Amino acid sequence: MPGENLSFPGRNYLFAPGPTDLPQQVQNAMICPQEDHRAPDFPELVKPLLKDVKKIFKTTKGTCFLFPATGTAGWEIALANTMSPGDKILTTRFGQFSHLWYDLSCRIGLDVDLIETEWGEGVPISKFKSALAADKKHAIKAVVVCHNETATGVTSNIAALGKVLKQLKHPALLMVDAVSSLASIDFRMDEWGVDVAVSGSQKGFMLPAGMAILGFSPRALAARKTAKCARCFLDIQDHINANKDGYFPYTPSVPMLRGLRTAIDLLLGEGLDNVYARHHRLAEGVRLAVKAWGLKPCAKSPKWNSDTVTAIVVPPSVNAAEVIHIAYHRYNISLGAGLSKVAGKVFRIGHLGDNNEARMMAVLGTVEMAMRDAGMRIKPGSGVAAAGEYYRKTAKEIKKFGSAKPPREARTATKKQKAKSKSKR
Repeated sequence: MPGENLSFPGRNYLFAPGPTDLPQQVQNAMICPQEDHRAPDFPELVKPLLKDVKKIFKTTKGTCFLFPATGTAGWEIALANTMSPGDKILTTRFGQFSHLWYDLSCRIGLDVDLIETEWGEGVPISKFKSALAADKKHAIKAVVVCHNETATGVTSNIAALGKVLKQLKHPALLMVDAVSSLASIDFRMDEWGVDVAVSGSQKGFMLPAGMAILGFSPRALAARKTAKCARCFLDIQDHINANKDGYFPYTPSVPMLRGLRTAIDLLLGEGLDNVYARHHRLAEGVRLAVKAWGLKPCAKSPKWNSDTVTAIVVPPSVNAAEVIHIAYHRYNISLGAGLSKVAGKVFRIGHLGDNNEARMMAVLGTVEMAMRDAGMRIKPGSGVAAAGEYYRKTAKEIKKFGSAKPPREARTATKKQKAKSKSKR
């Protein structure tokens, strides 16, 4: 394409909904000498880390696991450690990632009861309630859903689904993909009755891809004793045996663990409620920009809007892939592509992780240019103005260090400064 430039000054602007940008503090933490993962003091890193990751899941009852793998492996870890071949599960498909978890379930030998849902909508609570109520013999062993469907920018009401299971007194395990929601959108494992929560390192945790992060409830842990699905590398029992002493059953990525330690410190330092509020505010700005452009999100209703990613529908005469192509090759900015059923119909802006107003204004301005270059009739500056005014008017809502204490590194620096000051006196 004329005008393309493959050699750019500056850095690439990453606005895919994962992987996300790494905070400088996280990058610094990961640049470390290689360590002995069997060293006597290694548990000093591992034990507090496993304890603190539970705070992100909002669980006191659950047990968390860190696998050197991805979210996809997390799906298999969830099912293989709790189910047996032929077990029936209930799920729905309303985007590419909910489809892939369904596909994985079929391929490992489970009997899957699938509820088809229109892409752009979320988990159909009423249909799930009917299916579970009709299951008098409790043949359904697990309910498997995505909290945030990354492909369409849709967030579902997991709390309501948990209430349905409780009201019906149905014993099925509730398994939730929280890969693109955890550490960005409010998630309450214990309160909502989630039995297995699956996440990954490359989104809200602001790390490179390569770590599957899971939480198992006591019920899910008990299910492993009768689960007969084949498993070896993905067996949580090996982690249970090793983690209690502060180690792993095989070689972990220590730089990833160091990065996770810093990422959790940053999240808890900001305060989880503030993290969620920041994500909502940034997402609202993007949604106002989309409206100002005269476009619509893939989410069919505001109740489905995701605070981590917005999938934007382009006019039928435009191929969304061209917008993405122009944005990348001409302006050095990465957007998320439409997947499967929405390929070519949407492009996605990720607004999760280490983001603020300035970065969102940058992506919105660049997207305007790319859309106009692709032939879309967008009024220059319309989306930027709408988002900018919203961010400006709501700037006073920002609260720094929402928790009682600032991040660990800030506390450490303060202590050193005080000690230095005393020595001078």
